[in-house]
Amino acid sequence: MNEIQNRQHVVKRNRPKRTMEGDAFSAFAITALRLAGHLTAAGDQLAKPAGQTSARWQVLAAARRGDMSVAQIARTLGLARQGVQRLADVLQGEGLIAYADNPQHQRAKLVRLTTEGADRLAVIEVSQAGWANGLGAAFTSAELDAARAVMARVMEMLEGGETGGD
Repeated sequence: MNEIQNRQHVVKRNRPKRTMEGDAFSAFAITALRLAGHLTAAGDQLAKPAGQTSARWQVLAAARRGDMSVAQIARTLGLARQGVQRLADVLQGEGLIAYADNPQHQRAKLVRLTTEGADRLAVIEVSQAGWANGLGAAFTSAELDAARAVMARVMEMLEGGETGGD
């Protein structure tokens, strides 16, 4: 027991100091991670009546464009290509998307939404509109735009490899 107390003492003593901004960013990041979990759970509930999940919904929505490969969808969503490929294969097996020839790349097929996929996506989007309108009413457009801008800037920094650390 004494050894554990000594280790905790060393950890506390050697903990790097964060600036006030570092503390604020850490709190922001924790809140964003918690929000992501809540949004995924809400998305799953919104997609459930259409027999979908948040992840499948995202792929269906991307497939609506019709000009993206699985790799492009994965990059756009910030997900692993392999995971998106597995989802796309399942959605294709269910007739919700179809693969089409890609004039830009012989092997990387384009992902296209089928009529059935569009119908399922429409069910989700009707529910999502009411949900978003209800939550959005609690904020001003300016508040939401400012929050989105901060999140977009953080994503750009992380995607660019900027960490701000030494």
